[in-house]
Amino acid sequence: MRPPHYDPHETERMHALDGADLASFGRRAVAFTIDFLIGGAIFMSPLVILSLIFFFRGADPNFQFTVGEPREGTIRLNFFGNAFSIVYWLFYFGLATYFGNGRTPGKRIMKIRVVSLVHERISLWHSIERALGYAASALEFGFGFMQYFVHPNRRTVHDRIAETIVVDERPARAVELDEASVSA
Repeated sequence: MRPPHYDPHETERMHALDGADLASFGRRAVAFTIDFLIGGAIFMSPLVILSLIFFFRGADPNFQFTVGEPREGTIRLNFFGNAFSIVYWLFYFGLATYFGNGRTPGKRIMKIRVVSLVHERISLWHSIERALGYAASALEFGFGFMQYFVHPNRRTVHDRIAETIVVDERPARAVELDEASVSA
């Protein structure tokens, strides 16, 4: 029986991506903010609809939403205070990246895309792994996001965990024109 051997399966894909324009930190940050706002609106919409239903049906006047300590007759809203909200964000970012083939709504607006260094199309596992990696990037006051500035391929912690890069999808000519107008 032959022992396992090293297979440089990534090499061909990495050569195919050679010279790809990488997305700027600003475009990535704006895309993340847009996604966070869209995800928050989706997260809150069922609660807002339910509160409107209760309001127009004449619910108990003591019924209220609160962010603080829950009391009887209150609903506690918290994006990160329970397992449900963490799972929600994991699924939002993971599924949006997967079904958008690397483009969440925010990335689509900013014309950037997550690209796998291993596969032609980003897999579901890479998408979920990248979403999980956001937590690792946020550790230690966001140092994982700041690694964009020190890594030669502008990869953050979540990019390295999921073996991805983020590329600029704008046509090369448009990027050149933008750079020319900035230097003028």
